[in-house]
Amino acid sequence: MTTRTAITLAVLVLMAGCASFDGRNLVPGKSTRAEVEATMGRPAEVLARPNGDTRLYFSRLPMGREIYVATVGNDGVLRGIDRTLTRKNIAGIKEGMNAADVREALGPPYRSVYMKLIDRDVWEYPWRIVEDRRILWVQFSRDAIVQEVIEMHDFESDPPSGPPGSKP
Repeated sequence: MTTRTAITLAVLVLMAGCASFDGRNLVPGKSTRAEVEATMGRPAEVLARPNGDTRLYFSRLPMGREIYVATVGNDGVLRGIDRTLTRKNIAGIKEGMNAADVREALGPPYRSVYMKLIDRDVWEYPWRIVEDRRILWVQFSRDAIVQEVIEMHDFESDPPSGPPGSKP
């Protein structure tokens, strides 16, 4: 094998890996669940819906700041793939919703923490709008009802500022 062939092969392998990150090479109406999992990896969570569909959640958190959901019909064929951490989906999370609806809309959180002082479970979702790194916290009461939604710029992920060599 020539050096040029080896480089071309390496580039193609890398491109294939990048394309599978979000499943863009999968074809709704044609790709199977097995192909989805072979391409995107093992789902972080699987949710069976009452209509027979199955939702497969592929988390790229925290560094990728994305969660993808692949919906597969009861025939085992892919219906579609969507990002869950979008402005529209996040805006739809409201006080009074139950935890199951939030989880179906967004997928599994990056982390869940119980805050004893306020007696709430808090789910954390790092996400992004283009290059703006954001953070979403959804707080639940003991009965798994949303009590508060906080969404803002993720200041902790910003690079340090100031003159070179200075400490924050």
